[in-house]
Amino acid sequence: MLDDALKNQLQAYLQNLRTPIRLIASLDAGNNSAEMRTLLQEVASLSDKVFFDESGTDARKPSFLVAKEGETRGVRFAAIPMGHEFTSLVLALLWTGGHPPKVEAEVLEQIKTLDIDLNFEVYMSLSCHNCPDVVQAATLMTIYNPKISTVIVDGALFQDEVNNRQIMAVPSVYLNHQPFASGRMTLEEMLAKIDVRSEEREAEKLNAKDPFDMLVVGGGPAGAAAAVYAARKGIRVGVAAERFGGQVNDTMAIENYISVLETDGPKFAANMEAQVRHYDVDIMNLLRADKIIPATEPGGLITVKMGNGSTLKARSVILSTGARWRNVNVPGESHYKNKGVAYCPHCDGPLFKGKHVSVIGGGNSGVEAAIDLAGVVKHVTLIEFADALKADAVLVSKLKSLPNVTIHVNAQTTEITGDGQKVNGLSYKDRATEQIHHIALEGVFVQIGLVPNTEFLKGTLELSKFGEIVIDAKCHTNIPGVFAAGDVTTVPYKQIVIAAGEGAKAALSAFDYLIRTPVPAAAETAAA
Repeated sequence: MLDDALKNQLQAYLQNLRTPIRLIASLDAGNNSAEMRTLLQEVASLSDKVFFDESGTDARKPSFLVAKEGETRGVRFAAIPMGHEFTSLVLALLWTGGHPPKVEAEVLEQIKTLDIDLNFEVYMSLSCHNCPDVVQAATLMTIYNPKISTVIVDGALFQDEVNNRQIMAVPSVYLNHQPFASGRMTLEEMLAKIDVRSEEREAEKLNAKDPFDMLVVGGGPAGAAAAVYAARKGIRVGVAAERFGGQVNDTMAIENYISVLETDGPKFAANMEAQVRHYDVDIMNLLRADKIIPATEPGGLITVKMGNGSTLKARSVILSTGARWRNVNVPGESHYKNKGVAYCPHCDGPLFKGKHVSVIGGGNSGVEAAIDLAGVVKHVTLIEFADALKADAVLVSKLKSLPNVTIHVNAQTTEITGDGQKVNGLSYKDRATEQIHHIALEGVFVQIGLVPNTEFLKGTLELSKFGEIVIDAKCHTNIPGVFAAGDVTTVPYKQIVIAAGEGAKAALSAFDYLIRTPVPAAAETAAA
């Protein structure tokens, strides 16, 4: 099941085990159980500290428990964790066997001190690139706190369970048998949601920080590049981000970033963060900017208020808050989000195997989504508002060659319908005839572009009619000391490489502002 290269790699990893572990399988006579048995036997054969047995009696079959030798608790995989989840399996083996995780000591201590019984059920798909973060976060909490348990469930393997719980998007997390979260989450985000006082403690820490020379708000490619360029100037730099990596985390394949032949979004984001940390930049995650208050005099301190109640100050600020998926804004969309309305075909596509779905959007993203889904679902109907598909010709040609795809152009989506619990159809208007049509289906994937994250700036900075921050050629905004870069700005072509370049430019412009602008006495006192 594992090829030679993967076996060699795993064997090298397993040399880091400090204590024996046991893979306790609960199997039946089915093909999936046979496949799981083969995988676990191969894993056990690669280390004298890994043992396999079939003594498990769990109701979910096939499944297996990763446990310390002599113990009956641990992380359970109701899955054959290959694909994106193979790394999650490797980490579960290593952490259970005593190999330390790459997590800050403060975070690990927070996990250990949680004094509450928590039972996680994490539903994922093997093709979901957003799922491993959630799987690994729950895994780590289980291994380091005996009051926490976790079961990782492959939605495609346990389709009846997914249908009964009406799970139509992954990752989906249940806590103590109740819905807890849906979508990508980091370990810190999960802890913040569980530990109700963590936000208060974090706000106190942030308020105590000295002012920065340069504060970057947003941690995508623009923010990361800005932080690196600024830190190399020898100044005090901070990055406040909701989620380091931003939209890049949700990108499946990156094949057009110069010098990087091919990578994926999560790996690219992790590499960006590692480079920023290399320069000792103060990275502050899980922070959403709520308001910006300009300095009262040139060179003075700019104030950024955060959603958690904290306040950060800096002599210069770079706004790189990026963009998010645009909603189609029709009746039914918000009600049926994660109940048939989805935004990530790679993540959620496997949950719609054998079903009829629709894709809204005829640009590159929409057409690529339709092509991907056509290989999984029974039928795809693509809805495009314009009178022709806007995607690249090669993608359009591929789409039109697929036998299970229907294309409607000049079509305006008017409603996403459902039975109260989940999606059951989509209505659209033929813009040429004004006639309304309804399609019976079970899923809708929205792929109509991005909207800038600038709501907190309205009434403060100059914004375009599309809500983008208006900047000049050097990334200046209309407020002295405040700069902007990336997808949140008026710069055309929302691409990773362009955002990174703009971030570097913004940092250089901000540094130029700092060295040319005298520091007022009040700012010197605040920074002392």
